[in-house]
Amino acid sequence: MALLSIRNLSVEFSTAGGPFRAVDGVDVTVDKGDILAIVGESGSGKSVSMMALMGLLPWTARITADEMSFDGTDLRSLTARQRRQVIGRDISMIFQEPMTSLNPCFTAGFQIKETLRQHLKLDRRARHARAIELMEMVGIPDPARRLNAFPHQLSGGMSQRVMIAMALACQPRLLIADEPTTALDVTIQAQILDLLQDLQKSTGMALILITHDMGVVAETAQRVQVQYAGQKVEEQPVRALFETPHHPYTAALLAALPERATERRLPTIPGVVPGQFDRPEGCLFSPRCRFADDICRHRAPPVQPPALGIARCHYPLDTAATEAAR
Repeated sequence: MALLSIRNLSVEFSTAGGPFRAVDGVDVTVDKGDILAIVGESGSGKSVSMMALMGLLPWTARITADEMSFDGTDLRSLTARQRRQVIGRDISMIFQEPMTSLNPCFTAGFQIKETLRQHLKLDRRARHARAIELMEMVGIPDPARRLNAFPHQLSGGMSQRVMIAMALACQPRLLIADEPTTALDVTIQAQILDLLQDLQKSTGMALILITHDMGVVAETAQRVQVQYAGQKVEEQPVRALFETPHHPYTAALLAALPERATERRLPTIPGVVPGQFDRPEGCLFSPRCRFADDICRHRAPPVQPPALGIARCHYPLDTAATEAAR
């Protein structure tokens, strides 16, 4: 049985201009100890999908799913009190912006200890010892002193480490990392990614890594799920995806990597991800796809079998076409 199983997840927001579907029929499966990367441009519904799982979307969001289960427990049927016993303890999340996710009014130590108090019911002495242990685990020097630091007294990399310590406080079985290296310099990015990999190996937890950096995916993940305009368009093991992408969008993302460039100017994908008022009738990628024809523009594409990367495409790329796309 999969640790996390989500089937046909949709998230629709009520707006002044009418309903907007930010996530459209997405499936997510994560096994114990698995590392899944979810990639795509901004506006692809990556973060919204996981925020829906965590129950952190505003009241304007309408969430539907055929299945949303964690280790056999149906998350849709839980009360708010029951859900709080799972979220934050068994499922935890590192948010995208540590400088805005930490509360500026409280010290780093207080915020870590509050997680321990809420979920593990530890006494004051045990919370203090565990907070120091967590800060040492994530590589924060002089942890006893750093517990008394406020967020504005910490650097971006240090704040991110505090966020990771908070997320790991209750030894979660599933950790969601939402672009954990955003706004960090290259050296700190490498340190954070190495830290997450080491912690995943030492604890055996499953990891969902949300990113738009294909280089991070190649170094970290085991499987890759590509999302576009709220839909999952491809899913493959990392090596297979990099060697033989089957969806034109995936091939275009990989072609834009500097190490794959054959000309001085990097290739780009024309246009933008469709929004609320410009969603195409057929394939959502058709306005930007150089392989699109009238069928693509007017008919929703089928989902291909696993041998073709579960690609949501009328004409999934074969090896020869992929090489041409690069």
